[in-house]
Amino acid sequence: MSADYFGILIAFAGGLGLFLYGMNIMASGLQKAAGSKMKQLLGILTKNKFLGVLIGAFVTAIIQSSSATTVMVVGFVNAGLMTLKQAVGIIMGANIGTTATSWIVSSAEWAQYLKPETLAPIAVAIGAAMLIFSKRNSVKQIGEIIVGFGVLFIGIEMMTQGVEPLSQSPVFKDIFKELGENPILGVLAGAVVTAIIQSSSASVGILQSLAFSGLVTWNSAIYIIMGQNIGTCVTAMLSSIGASKNAKGAAYIHLLFNVIGSVFFSVLAYIFFEFISPGIGHTSINLLEISIAHTGFNVANTVIMYPFSNILVKIAEKISLRGKVAEDDTELIHLDDRIMENPAFAIQNCLREIVRMGYMAYDNLRYSVDAILNKDEEKITKVLKREKNIDKFQEAITQYMIKLCSTNINESEKSTVMSLFHTVNDIERIGDHSENIVELAQFMIKEKIKFSDMAYNEMVEICDKAIECVGNAVNALENADIQKAEKVVKGEATIDYMEKEYRAKHIERLAKLECDTTTGIAFLDTLTNIERVSDHALNVVQGILKRK
Repeated sequence: MSADYFGILIAFAGGLGLFLYGMNIMASGLQKAAGSKMKQLLGILTKNKFLGVLIGAFVTAIIQSSSATTVMVVGFVNAGLMTLKQAVGIIMGANIGTTATSWIVSSAEWAQYLKPETLAPIAVAIGAAMLIFSKRNSVKQIGEIIVGFGVLFIGIEMMTQGVEPLSQSPVFKDIFKELGENPILGVLAGAVVTAIIQSSSASVGILQSLAFSGLVTWNSAIYIIMGQNIGTCVTAMLSSIGASKNAKGAAYIHLLFNVIGSVFFSVLAYIFFEFISPGIGHTSINLLEISIAHTGFNVANTVIMYPFSNILVKIAEKISLRGKVAEDDTELIHLDDRIMENPAFAIQNCLREIVRMGYMAYDNLRYSVDAILNKDEEKITKVLKREKNIDKFQEAITQYMIKLCSTNINESEKSTVMSLFHTVNDIERIGDHSENIVELAQFMIKEKIKFSDMAYNEMVEICDKAIECVGNAVNALENADIQKAEKVVKGEATIDYMEKEYRAKHIERLAKLECDTTTGIAFLDTLTNIERVSDHALNVVQGILKRK
């Protein structure tokens, strides 16, 4: 008998593996195909929570996991892309969207031509042909979706066939009878399994494969489904560790919504099965009925909880007391690995952090100029401190973009990321040149030297032009402003001319002994750094100018 159980376990595990792999392939293909459209969908979110419910359901139906959607929402909130009031609607909708997989599984009953054994081989054959023979990315993405669909169905077939011998097992029948008669055990079983595989869609698929063999009763199925909705919160809760207060709030909203709904409907189910219609609870449930029950619960829970969404937000905010969003320039606040589920958003947030880094470099340039012109030691300290943060930003942003390149990004997105790599380096180099300038300021303070009046005026003029140039570059980067980018081009050309002119004049002053050599070296080195700052500012706007 043990050998039979071992064989059943192997067949079921293999089927489950294919089912999960098929879900992953299909979701990956759908995300690639959706691309910027998902960004546009989430980008049009306003305070309209009902719209959020619809979008949450749609996005979850695509990626086939409410856990994944909620983790993405936690990332969006953590990165400042979304408020908790906007997030609550998406979280509610995600629970409805996650039922899509159960309808695919139950199609074996409600659509005969969609039976796994019929459709799976055809889907894999068509999808594989599209992947192998087509050169167009759009066709390959569709092929990936179809292959994932076929593999998912093969997994379903393997699971249902694997557990079929258990239909005659009194042990398993007794287990499901116990789960049906003991709501706490039923809910716990659903929660644990879902928490382990981190997908309520997949755990419902497992339940349906067992139901196909006639093992699952109505009452056990309902309690297990309630537990599955609680277990799916684990992923989002884990993902919120170390996140901001609002991001933790998003995870708590998901938990509160599912726990309150599951407890409420479990109590109703217990009353119905125990006192109103005990006979129904002990009858077998089929695949279609599980889909109906799963969808019915999630829709009803959303309808009931929707009017209280603002109360959920307030409770979640009170629970998530710890954590705050960084308000200074010492921490990155927009980069979040959870957002990599949607590369278009991740790239946009990289840009937001690069712009923050750009303004830090801009401030450092202003302070460094003030430091060398006015021998301001306080500004020197501020520049050196901020330069460390600029270096930290460069390293963190670069590492994030490297990880982003390893995800499912298309060629256009990859090109954008490569351009941002250069932008980050150019901004960091502006910071380095500002550091060089304050080191020259330290040297001049130590040696007690200063520029001549003519040299001072020339330095003020070229530095003001460089500061303006960098400010325009960062602003152009932030707003994709072509006009500001063109100003940078003109400003850089002017600075090149000024640098050559002032260098020649200063060398002439040195030759006439109107300026000492030590001061002359400081002046010429500062000129060099200022001119290179303008070069890097020009590099920053090159990507914007290419889009003209």
